[in-house]
Amino acid sequence: MSDASLSSDTTLSVKILDERVHDFPLPGYATTGSAGMDLRALLDGPLTLAPGDCELVRTGLAVHIGDPGLAGMILPRSGLGHKHGIVLGNLVGLIDSDYQGELMISVWNRGNQTFVLEPGERLAQYVLVPVVQAKLDIVEDFAASERAGGGFGHSGRH
Repeated sequence: MSDASLSSDTTLSVKILDERVHDFPLPGYATTGSAGMDLRALLDGPLTLAPGDCELVRTGLAVHIGDPGLAGMILPRSGLGHKHGIVLGNLVGLIDSDYQGELMISVWNRGNQTFVLEPGERLAQYVLVPVVQAKLDIVEDFAASERAGGGFGHSGRH
């Protein structure tokens, strides 16, 4: 893991791709304990999402992490998901350190009511996470453990 991934003063290069981004607050942390920066919907007008609809929404921002020891994750906002059924179409967006294109948000209405997304509305969160790239070691067998098999509820419900 790189030194940058352990630093609280990591800086990301951000390119503004659409000047309308300046009409709303730029991504930032709401509190000192916030893990994610809010990403806002860059829309020409309100976007109506019927139940089951999935749309790709622009942010107008490109973020270049540049450090292979870090990655960005786009995560849903819990309030939109719980109260309105608005989540990410891909559930989690993974942004590689060398990606330099626009951040896009796949938004899905998994709820049972129509939802109207407004321009500039907080839609998702961007979280920076450490990355470990593993090497594969092909083996004939594993050392025995209590969890050698099982899965999908094998350890019980509670």
